Amino acid sequence: MISTAVLERVFRAEHGRAVAVLAGVFGDLDLAEEAVQEACAIATVKWRAGGLPPSPAGWLITTARNRGIDRLRREANRADRHAQAALLHANEPFDEGAVPDDRLRLIFTCCHPALSTAARVALTLRLLGGLTTAEIAHAFLVPEPTLAQRLVRAKAKIRDARIPYRVPEKTDLPERLNAVLAVLYLIFTEGHTASTGPDLTRPDLAAEAIRLTRVLAALLPDEPEALGLLALELLTESRRAARLDADGIPVLLPDQDRARWDQTLIAEGQDLVRQCLRIDRPGPYQLQAAINAVHSDGTDWPQILALYDQLLALAPTPIVALNRAVAVAEVEGPAVALTIVDSLNLNNRHLFHAVRADLLARLGRTAEAAESYDEALRLVANEAERLLLQRKRAALSPG
Repeated sequence: MISTAVLERVFRAEHGRAVAVLAGVFGDLDLAEEAVQEACAIATVKWRAGGLPPSPAGWLITTARNRGIDRLRREANRADRHAQAALLHANEPFDEGAVPDDRLRLIFTCCHPALSTAARVALTLRLLGGLTTAEIAHAFLVPEPTLAQRLVRAKAKIRDARIPYRVPEKTDLPERLNAVLAVLYLIFTEGHTASTGPDLTRPDLAAEAIRLTRVLAALLPDEPEALGLLALELLTESRRAARLDADGIPVLLPDQDRARWDQTLIAEGQDLVRQCLRIDRPGPYQLQAAINAVHSDGTDWPQILALYDQLLALAPTPIVALNRAVAVAEVEGPAVALTIVDSLNLNNRHLFHAVRADLLARLGRTAEAAESYDEALRLVANEAERLLLQRKRAALSPG
């Protein structure tokens, strides 16, 4: 008898594939998703009794397509013109082998610039990641009804605005690809360091972001920023096992036990960085991946600073400038870095105050460092990070 865990793993792995194909068949995201959910419910009964079919994906797609067609027939009989038109299209022969193109179209539909960032993230995780509404709501700490309404509004906007279910034209690809990459990076970042809650990480979110980025990179092998994002995620994820000490307190990168880093992920990430170098069209994700690749080889701070200089030229954001200041402190000293940090408008970020506190402490300005740690503690929402800040604050005045 097949276990619930096995069924859930298969459904999650094949959910996005099936929805992508059927969204193309029916031209309706709601119908495609509901048909796949119904097929999964039928599969739960049949597969428990008879075992997995030779092609679970093909079984789900065929069953869902038949269920969707049945529903369209019922609606077409009620003179629903949309259902009648969709039924004509749905009855055309379709090729299950065209999954990659369908999945790529669905990725770009979910991440259309007309949708809010929150809606893009929710749709991507729901339709491509196969996460339930409850799981997504829990991951981003919003009530489940709020998340459900967000999904309903997003799909309605796609339908009403007639957002096309297609890969953008070549001239539109850069803008649209940037939206896709930003969503996947946002999901990974939340998985790598949770913005709130008791745990430092959310491994399931990080794994889902990596899986979806692999899909995108495989479908767009000539887009170096897609490869760069995958490399960045893999190199960052490689350090996960070393990021907490025995007390559950975060360990900063310079203090981590490198023997605990995942060498398989590092090798794959470094190979992707080399692929990007051969393509020679640098972008922000590629440069961040290159910085992490240098860290994985022993942390050459002058080289890292040079890469941050390039990154700041391409993405001149305060967060990039703050991260660059950390490298400046290692190469040119904490006084130079503090001047940079004090010029940034990031007073609402706990990381800004934590970096500033560290620089002040290194300069012997203990009272000011304590004030900055206090401000960081006031703003931090992740309990694991709070423990680290408390430890560093206490170390300023052991008495």
